Amino acid sequence: MYNLHCHSLLSDGDLLPSELAVRYADKGYRAIAITDHVDYSNIKVVVPAILDFCRHWPKESTLKVFPGIEITHVPLAHFRPLVRFARNKGIKVIVGHGETPVEPVVAGTNRAALEAGVDILAHPGQISSEDILLAKKLGVFLEITSRKGHSQTNSYVAQRCRQLGARLIINTDSHRPEDIISLAEQRKVALDIGLTDNEIDNAFREVELFLKTRR
Repeated sequence: MYNLHCHSLLSDGDLLPSELAVRYADKGYRAIAITDHVDYSNIKVVVPAILDFCRHWPKESTLKVFPGIEITHVPLAHFRPLVRFARNKGIKVIVGHGETPVEPVVAGTNRAALEAGVDILAHPGQISSEDILLAKKLGVFLEITSRKGHSQTNSYVAQRCRQLGARLIINTDSHRPEDIISLAEQRKVALDIGLTDNEIDNAFREVELFLKTRR
């Protein structure tokens, strides 16, 4: 139904934004956000490119495409100014690259991203209860992902968010064509870690409400 974390060849993906959009539309998705990786080296190039693509995407399409970014592997002090820059330019969905167990992410990244005002904390790994409660307070989505490796802590994230009442989002984090899964496969990712159909539907409704604030 929705996927707010995918990458094009504007960062480390294989596909043009248009190819991404067409493939997600073909799978029956209603909305995506193109969220290419950024830091200070490329944000001034990637942001206008994504914004320009989204402005020209046909409004009559069955798929809505939102401009986004993923702030990735940056020093902790960089999160706030990068979020501020992206917001001021018109980016609608900001993802923070969380403390996944499969990459050398700087300790404290989860907290820095949350405090900076991201919308989604991607693959947050063994996120602390304190940071989950902060995400709940700020209304930040914590990600369940279908991406290999990053998905290792899906069960932990889902269980702790259920216990503490934080918002979940189910994303693909797609980089290649084969990462663009069907809606049934997306739902299975969540079911396989113990989420109920009702919890999955509630998560999608939360995303739908969020996107209404970003139009």
